Amino acid sequence: MVGGPRRSSSASPRQLDRRKDWCLAELLEVLEARVQQLQAESLSSVSVQDVLSRWEQKLNRDKQNIQKRQPHIEILRKKLSEKEGQKLKLQPLRLEPEFKNKKLASCLQGKLQSPWEEKLKKVLQSIPQKLSTHEQATLTKEKEESVSNWQQNLLAFLQCCVYSDQVPLAHHVLVNQYSMSRKRELITLAMYNVVMQGWAREGSFKGLVYVFFMVKDSGLTPDLQSYAAALQCMGKIDQDTRTIKRCLKQMTKEGLQLKQLFTDLVLFTEERNMLLRAVLKAQPNFILPKPPRQVNTTTLLKDVYAQDGPVTYPKLPLPLKTLQDLFQQQLRMELETTVSVKSVEKISCLDERAEHARKILKTLRAQWEAALYRTLQETKARTAQEAHLGQPSLYPFLCLLSEKDLVGILMKTLQVLPSQGESLIFLSQDLGTRIFNRFAIQQKQRSKELQHLEQRYLQYLHLLASDTQVAKPCLPRQYWEALGEWDVPAPQPWPVPLLIRLGKQLAEMLVLAVEMPHNLTSRQGSSKLIPVLYHVYSFRSYRQVGILKPHPAYTQLLATAIETTLNFDSNSMPMLCPPLPWTSSTTGAFLLSPTKLMRGVDGNHQHQRLLDRCQPFELHGALDALTQLGNCAWRVNGRLLDLVLEVFLAKGSTRLGVPPPASEAPQPSLNVPPLHMTPNRRAEMRRELMRCLKVAREMHSLRMEALYRLSLAQHLRDRIFWLPHNMDFRGRTYPCPPHFNHLGSDLARSLLQFAEGRPLGPQGLDWLKIHLVNLTGAKKRESLKARLAFADQVMEDILDSADQPMTGRKWWMEADEPWQTLACCIEVAQAVRSPDPAAYVSHQPVHQDGSCNGLQHYAALGRDSMGAASVNLLPSELPQDVYSEVAQQVEVFRKQDMENGVQVAKVLDGFISRKVVKQTVMTVVYGVTRYGGRLQIEKRLRELNSFPQEFIWEASFYLVRLVFRSLQEMFSGTRAIQRWLSESARLISQAGHAVEWVTPMGIPVIQPYHQDTKLQVPPVPRKPNTLKQKNGFPPNFIHSLDSTHMMLTALHCYRKGLNFVSVHDCFWTHAADISVMNQVCREQFIHLHSQPILENLSSFLLQRFCSHPKSQNASENPVQSQLRQRLMAVPPIGDFDLNQVKHSKYFFS
Repeated sequence: MVGGPRRSSSASPRQLDRRKDWCLAELLEVLEARVQQLQAESLSSVSVQDVLSRWEQKLNRDKQNIQKRQPHIEILRKKLSEKEGQKLKLQPLRLEPEFKNKKLASCLQGKLQSPWEEKLKKVLQSIPQKLSTHEQATLTKEKEESVSNWQQNLLAFLQCCVYSDQVPLAHHVLVNQYSMSRKRELITLAMYNVVMQGWAREGSFKGLVYVFFMVKDSGLTPDLQSYAAALQCMGKIDQDTRTIKRCLKQMTKEGLQLKQLFTDLVLFTEERNMLLRAVLKAQPNFILPKPPRQVNTTTLLKDVYAQDGPVTYPKLPLPLKTLQDLFQQQLRMELETTVSVKSVEKISCLDERAEHARKILKTLRAQWEAALYRTLQETKARTAQEAHLGQPSLYPFLCLLSEKDLVGILMKTLQVLPSQGESLIFLSQDLGTRIFNRFAIQQKQRSKELQHLEQRYLQYLHLLASDTQVAKPCLPRQYWEALGEWDVPAPQPWPVPLLIRLGKQLAEMLVLAVEMPHNLTSRQGSSKLIPVLYHVYSFRSYRQVGILKPHPAYTQLLATAIETTLNFDSNSMPMLCPPLPWTSSTTGAFLLSPTKLMRGVDGNHQHQRLLDRCQPFELHGALDALTQLGNCAWRVNGRLLDLVLEVFLAKGSTRLGVPPPASEAPQPSLNVPPLHMTPNRRAEMRRELMRCLKVAREMHSLRMEALYRLSLAQHLRDRIFWLPHNMDFRGRTYPCPPHFNHLGSDLARSLLQFAEGRPLGPQGLDWLKIHLVNLTGAKKRESLKARLAFADQVMEDILDSADQPMTGRKWWMEADEPWQTLACCIEVAQAVRSPDPAAYVSHQPVHQDGSCNGLQHYAALGRDSMGAASVNLLPSELPQDVYSEVAQQVEVFRKQDMENGVQVAKVLDGFISRKVVKQTVMTVVYGVTRYGGRLQIEKRLRELNSFPQEFIWEASFYLVRLVFRSLQEMFSGTRAIQRWLSESARLISQAGHAVEWVTPMGIPVIQPYHQDTKLQVPPVPRKPNTLKQKNGFPPNFIHSLDSTHMMLTALHCYRKGLNFVSVHDCFWTHAADISVMNQVCREQFIHLHSQPILENLSSFLLQRFCSHPKSQNASENPVQSQLRQRLMAVPPIGDFDLNQVKHSKYFFS
């Protein structure tokens, strides 16, 4: 339930007695609803019926007592409502604050001819009051930690007030908070600036001067944003020249330059125009400065931004006019904010029950909308009163959108709520985020930036269209920046605690307003109403979690109605036009919907703060790589979609990865236990029932995921679309649309093709065949020539699969990736049957996978020759398989132990294989512990029917030790680097810090692992979780390297005119371009690891965590001393020659 902390009651005994009556009445209603709910769920247990019977008798007795006291209760309620009505009268708004500094307060006194101009002069020239030692310590602490929960809420409150034209209310709340000395110390300059900006927009010079007085009285010094607000106000009201000059003079005196107002601040067009108007009035010869264009000149990116040399940036396969039309379609979709998609789930015919259920739903939804309108208006009135009392309530947030929009969002939330319910925290954050996203779009509409965006984007398309040319080839971001002098300000994201608070308020409105008749079987309906939503609790791990769950009767009503429309947010859909280029950490991807460059862990703002501190040019590499990945145009493989739908509608196929419906889930042997059943048998039945329910839930989840994906694919059939990208905190890239992209399963990947086709050329068909064999998994240890020969050998099966996929020999179904194999079979068949295979235009992506890519990076970091040979960094005639080599080494150790009489070694004879050890070897590089490795091996051993199950635990414990021992011998350099990273992270965490570093691409990284607290949303930073920081650093650091390698490859492929996308360490391009991509991939791997990566990391960590003065004295802080020694002890490297990677066929293959 939504509520605040408990408070001790100061009510009189009489008042307590009244409350007791009302609470008893409410409790009876709740208990009665619960009884009806249990009856609706058809719980036929005898014990439950007995309980219900006793409760019904008690309810009847209590009802009689309540009816006797009802007149008295009604009188009390009427009196209370009258008192509440008097309270709801809004308090007058305050304008003038109370100042601590009497001298400053005296500046407001007197009657001058131009009072506010003179008062501004005095306040600007006044010296900020010196803070007390306590206040200085408080502010310093706030800077060192982070903006507190209270500060974030107040700042967001003031911003929303200003946006919703309630500047006096913002000023009133600021003055009230300012009047409390304890709160005054926490008010930041940004909060004052927001209110000043609001007064500037309204042209209220008086209100602006009051805020300036508060700034000075707080001991703060106005900054660029403060002076910009003052000058904008002067420009709007056409202030006299003398006052403007005085303001500019004071600004210069404080070390701020005039041009910084236009280069350092991000302003809306109207704000910039008012600012410029005031400046030109004082300085008619002032020339508007152009924004600085800095270029990233780091060693890794020097060639990417080189002006000389051949450049062939790719074009999109569409003319300018078509792209312009697609832009308009995308713009309309984002303005509507939601998209309705027809479900691919077939309905044979609607029966009478379904028709009746739909009519009931239509009637109920109309009633719910009306009830939500009333509840929303009541909530706004109550929160408005709180705001007028000086508290930063939710009132302005509820005013950002129209009541129609808010009710629409709530109705859609109700419609998609799963039958098992949703975590209240998750649901609340999702609701709050929806409000913020809708607000961000409206802000762009209202500020008239939409027109500027349209003009700029239509010009931008000249760079991408197939039938246009630009004067000088350049990257999309560079061209976009050249088209517009300034970017518009992005809306400041609301803090997660505030999103949850707002979402909880909206969710509670749903709970209170949405009711339905308790008996829907009767066509006449019922006057007795029950809540559609109710709160329950569930335990996840050790934490109790609140769940908001729909009533089973409502769930059944939805199921009976069989509605066939799926609703998606526009920012979860693929884009219908090329995404906006990424130009900053908050600007890029969708046209209007706000998108973060870095998708962070919920409630953790550390990533965004690190990005905000970066100079724009430091992120250019990552921004341009993400833009390039998003600019790849896609289309749906229509023929394959038809085949998948055929299987999907025929109840799916687990073998082919098409989830069956939940109706196919296993059923318990007995639905109702017999009366005379033993307790053990009853417990066994209960466990069986729970297993069946768990499987059914999982099947339903997978089925819905497939339904979304296939419905979107059908919706986008015969269209070209784009997948904008962003990245996680390590720099790994992901498509923003979650339901339909190329990062999914085999089925998801098989449905996508490049929109642009390219002729296969002389080698393209061979690469297509090799790719087909790779997808089958049949010849992993064979050479490329052998794989090509195998493809020719099974050509009849390939052609049969293409011609008769569901009725022929079904060879493709035996592949590791069956649907991608089938898609490739169809492409190969069309190519070999064409008159000239080299001229055949192929749209099929061809993949090149890294060979245990994490170990490849470790081997290159440590120049480990033995490890490099095992993961194909060295040239060889056949691909090396590190998993088989580890299995062989484990077998050697096992035989030695068997000869020494170790029992478990004898039991494992004949059971050690590549498959048993593969997952553990693969994940050791990413930080899996021995405990996790043992569980992985246990799972593999359980899959072996002939293995004696009584030895599972002992054998898995024994094998995981041998796997780690084998890896220690084969990858000694790798293990040394892992230990160095882990120990460094442990000491950093023990010193009270989260581990930070900067990737070679320039992306700042901080690990988001902190200790759990009882609070779901902590208001202050938490201590780092030492175990997670230690275990997470090695894999996260390697992930940041593989993302750097991928981004470098993407940028250089783009420079050479290739279409390139990736799934982490799996690189995709056209078959004709594989040779070029392979060359670039190897060159950039060598280029990356030619940098002193470990030395640079050591220097950064020493500077970041060991530069504090106290660390110089080891006796004062032994952890700092150990940390310094550990960071300086960079592991030595071997003698492996990186240049050999150039000649390794199987590095990526």
